[in-house]
Formats: sequence, structure tokens, C-alpha cells
Amino acid sequence: MADRTHDHTRAGFSHKHRVAVLALDGVIPFELGIPQRIFGRARTTAGELLYDVVTCSARPPGPVRTDADFAILVEHGPEALATADTLIVPASYELGPVYEEGRLTDELAAALAHLRPGTRLVSICTGGYVLAAAGFLDRRPATTHWSSAEHFQQLFPRVRVDADVLFIDDGDVLTSAGVAAGLDLCLHLVRRDHGTAVANEVARRTVVPPHRDGGQAQYIQRPVPEPQLATTSMARAWALGRLHEPIQLRDMAEQEVMSVRTFTRRFREEVGVSPGQWLTRQRVERARHLLESSGLSVDQVARDAGFGTAQSMRQHLQAALGVTPTTYRRTFRATEGTR
Repeated sequence: MADRTHDHTRAGFSHKHRVAVLALDGVIPFELGIPQRIFGRARTTAGELLYDVVTCSARPPGPVRTDADFAILVEHGPEALATADTLIVPASYELGPVYEEGRLTDELAAALAHLRPGTRLVSICTGGYVLAAAGFLDRRPATTHWSSAEHFQQLFPRVRVDADVLFIDDGDVLTSAGVAAGLDLCLHLVRRDHGTAVANEVARRTVVPPHRDGGQAQYIQRPVPEPQLATTSMARAWALGRLHEPIQLRDMAEQEVMSVRTFTRRFREEVGVSPGQWLTRQRVERARHLLESSGLSVDQVARDAGFGTAQSMRQHLQAALGVTPTTYRRTFRATEGTR
């Protein structure tokens, strides 16, 4: 695979960032529309659009079949991929040899050859099969819809498949789980590119949460818990109100009048991660918000987010985001005028 170096920590672009969406036969209309809905709504505080979104086909302009009872007319052919800063491949139910044999068709290979080095690559759901067949996911972590994860791993053994997450950000290559996880990933990209304020505004306009907790595990069918024990929402609300304080597992369990063991099991069933993992994620999000929007020192942000010390926060942000608190603040506050 060619070198795909991309500065994924930069918070702005010198030109209007072009997002190319590749519509393949059998494309799912909902997922095809996600990039336009998210990136097409991202604006500066002055109202200027931050992205240019274009939909293209792997063949000359014309109709493309969908998995619904209608086709779409795509006005751009594969040459549009040469102008892309980000390529997004939504899911399709007609991937043919890509899905069955793990290889690109000649038409698709020719289309992807238009991509410039450094183009950011993104897949939604089974769109990841295209990136994997092209070799872009070799030796990288990736995800796809939970129901396809086992097949995906067997077909592409060089990919490190994680079926438990909503999306994976590996710098210049990003993959998402099924359907609505594409919303999560696109909002994450807006947040990464332009900060929390812009992403939150897009989420509000789209009437979706700016960030969802947990992973795909919460959407895999399981026996339904007993109704009187089926919620841990009060404990989560209680914890969110005191992230700056030490919170013990037994404290959260007490909010639901459960034993620690029962609470931990119910929590994982509902949220998809352990209470401890969930708490860390909430504290990371709190720290991100404070680093972007306040002038508090790193030590104070660490205390207010519940990490206790700057060293502890540094370790957690490095693990979650790949950057230190100081680097994160410098990156996102540097483009404050674009929000």
C-alpha cells in the first residue's frame, strides 16, 4: 500500500475541504446521504461552508442502482476522486467479488487509481470491504457492521478487525460500524477537523447526539433484562453530575439499588462497555471541552474532569486521542476564529 501520510491533528484547512462520496451499485440511500447531511451542514460562525461534498460513481456519470426501489442519477464520474481530500465509501449490497473474494473489479480499481496520495479514506458499514480489497486496511485496525465482522476478518486476515466499536480512527484511514455509526464517524471527523463547537452545532441541526456512548455490543440481540432491573440511566446521570469527584463502582451501583456484580452486568448489557471504561470516556470528553473552550490551566482541567493530576489526564488523552492535552489545546484553539 502506498504511503498515506496525512496530518490528522490539524484543525483547519487552507481551502474548502472536498469530500467525495463513492456511490456504487446497490448503495444504501440512508448511508449515501450521511456525508452530505453532516459535512454539508458544517459552517464557520460567519456562515461559510467548511466542506464541499460531491457524489461520484466508479463509471461515467449516469444512474446508479440503490438497494431501494429507485435509482439515483450521479453527475460525476471517477475523475472526481482526483479532487478529493477525503473519500467516503458507503455500504452497498452489490459488491460482487469485493465481498465474495476480497478483490476489486477492474472498474473499481481504475476509479480508486484517481486518488491522490494523502487522501483521507473513510468507510461506512460494509464500505470497509472496498478499502480492505484495495489494501488500504492491511495491518490496520478496522471495523464494520457486527453481523459482517467474522466474514470480514476471514476474507481479510491482514486487517485487525474490532467488532465492538462504533468507529475506528486510525489517522488517515477511518472505518465505521453499521448504518447510523456513519453519523458518529462523520461527526467525529468534523470535531477532529474544526472542534467540538462546530460538530455540536451540526449534531443539533441533525437532531442526533454529538457523541454516543459504548460500541456495537449494545446493539447485538441478547435476552431482554428483567424490566425492574433493566436500566442504569440514573447512575449514569448521577455520575455525569460529579465527574470532578472520585466515583467508585459501588457508588454507582447504589444509585440503582443493585449489587456491584448485578450493576456491572446490567451496565455492560445496556451501554456496551464497563462502568470504568464509560467513566473514562466521559472524563476525556469533559477534558476536551474544557481544553477547547476555557482558559483553565492543564492542572485545573485535569481536576475538573476528574483525572486528579495532569499526568493522569495526559496518559488518558494520549491513549484516547493520540495527543497530549497541550497539543490538543494548541490544535483546536488555533482555529477559534473559524467556529
